[in-house]
Amino acid sequence: MEKSRYALIGHPLGHSLSPFIHARLFSLSGQDVSYTLEDLPPEELETALPALFGRVKGLNVTIPHKQAVIPYLSALKGRAELYRSVNTIALTAEGPVGYNPDAGGFLAALLAGFVAGYVVEFLKKITEKLPASLNGIRPMLIYPLGGILIVGAVMCGINPVMGMINTAVTNGLNAMGGTSKVLLGAIVAGMMSIDMGGPFNKAAYVFGTAALASGNYEVMAAVMVGGMVPPIAIALSTTFCPKKWTADERRNGIVNYVMGLCFVTEGAIPYAAADPLRVLPSCVIGAALSGALSMTFGCALRAPHGGIFVFPVVDHAVMYCVALAIGSVVGAVILSLLKKNRTEE
Repeated sequence: MEKSRYALIGHPLGHSLSPFIHARLFSLSGQDVSYTLEDLPPEELETALPALFGRVKGLNVTIPHKQAVIPYLSALKGRAELYRSVNTIALTAEGPVGYNPDAGGFLAALLAGFVAGYVVEFLKKITEKLPASLNGIRPMLIYPLGGILIVGAVMCGINPVMGMINTAVTNGLNAMGGTSKVLLGAIVAGMMSIDMGGPFNKAAYVFGTAALASGNYEVMAAVMVGGMVPPIAIALSTTFCPKKWTADERRNGIVNYVMGLCFVTEGAIPYAAADPLRVLPSCVIGAALSGALSMTFGCALRAPHGGIFVFPVVDHAVMYCVALAIGSVVGAVILSLLKKNRTEE
């Protein structure tokens, strides 16, 4: 009897552990099944995918093909139809059918991180009075094993709820027209500048990576440009309005040009900490403007990072630079207007 075959398609796939994981799962369930990697560059998808349909019983799909495979499917079911993103293809009598079994999405993953932290703290508390001879197994066995079991059980109950919330959020995003998408770009870019590496910044980044995984590359572009604006805006202000800054701030401002271009938002933190009421609003407005312009120009980024290193893979890279420049200049102008001239002692 011929062995059943399944595969994962994407590009690149050299890092994937899917064959090892699936081999173990199939072995434990007593199934004689093979699971392979099919590294398909985007330009080969059109010819390679139909050929694969004749050789496998099903496929998993990862980036960059989660949306690109849709034209080759006979139907989308459930969340795949809602999200317009496919990560599983079943070969059925009616043809290849796309599914998306992800439930909680990034919201559940974010919540799981918080739950895990509190669970470990709980385990530390209840094991404080164990005999000293057992101290060695606490970090090696009790915390990781107990944490996994408890978090897994908790998430089984929470995941469906997060799935409903995630679906509601997706419905809202899918309903957005052009103007609303521009607003979304402004919001996520502005969040990158609110706390510069803190919870708002990380929430915006997580949202961007979730959108990236779903095949929406415009959100990630807006997120990344928003993170680049604060250091550059501050650097411009220290350069062109030197009387607003101390000698040390002017010297460090030059470094912020490099930090901004390298997507190191934290370069703005010392300035924000010294004068938050002027620096933060200026940076947020400049970043939000850049994010809105990035969306307006249709800029898209397929890499989960920012800075000049990813400019070669940005769609409409020239307009992306324009969005960054405009937001940085506006932020610098507002900051310079808000700041008072300083008198060196």
